Amino acid sequence: MTYLEPSYFFDYNSSTIQQLIAEFDIDTLSKKEKAVGIYTKIRDGYMYNAYAISLNQDNYRASIIAQKNIGNCVTKSILLIACLRGLGIPARLHLGKVKNHIAVERLVEKFGSNELTPHGMVNAYINGKWLKMSPAFNASLCHKMNVAPLEFDGENNSFLQQYNSEGNRFMEYIDDYGFFDDVPLVFMMKNIKEHYPHIFDTGDATTEFSL
Repeated sequence: MTYLEPSYFFDYNSSTIQQLIAEFDIDTLSKKEKAVGIYTKIRDGYMYNAYAISLNQDNYRASIIAQKNIGNCVTKSILLIACLRGLGIPARLHLGKVKNHIAVERLVEKFGSNELTPHGMVNAYINGKWLKMSPAFNASLCHKMNVAPLEFDGENNSFLQQYNSEGNRFMEYIDDYGFFDDVPLVFMMKNIKEHYPHIFDTGDATTEFSL
């Protein structure tokens, strides 16, 4: 199956990814238990940062992402997909555009908008159905933002925090780009330059951005 194969980006055969998934790669755990465990590990083990963005393809390899302690929605999704595939669970990247409604001042200042694109999440095939999950926001950040962390139970979709704990709108999906069996880097780079040309369409060789 395509969604189980390693690739340049989903390089789960690397020693880095094998070490990351080792505690879950045991026969006594079901695939559901493995998925829940690695999801939580990726969600909370890598701090979310929307303001460090790379245009270098190497930085979208799971083995490279795993060596850092931060990530954004796309890179954390890539890492989770590689781990899931390494555990024998079919997984694919799902991209879209989202709008944030809370703590948007810095987003607007840096991006010129409270819309973020491309936004990444994960589709995983568990017990006969595709489930959506988003490992982007670590639990400590969610508590700081007064939003309940996204828990994944291996049976239901868990990808969208619509409201915070006070019932205020937090986040919404406003466009869906579909799912991909590998990382569509060309599409992603074109997308980000079209939406934020003042940052990324510089015409020079800059590949690393810290906003």
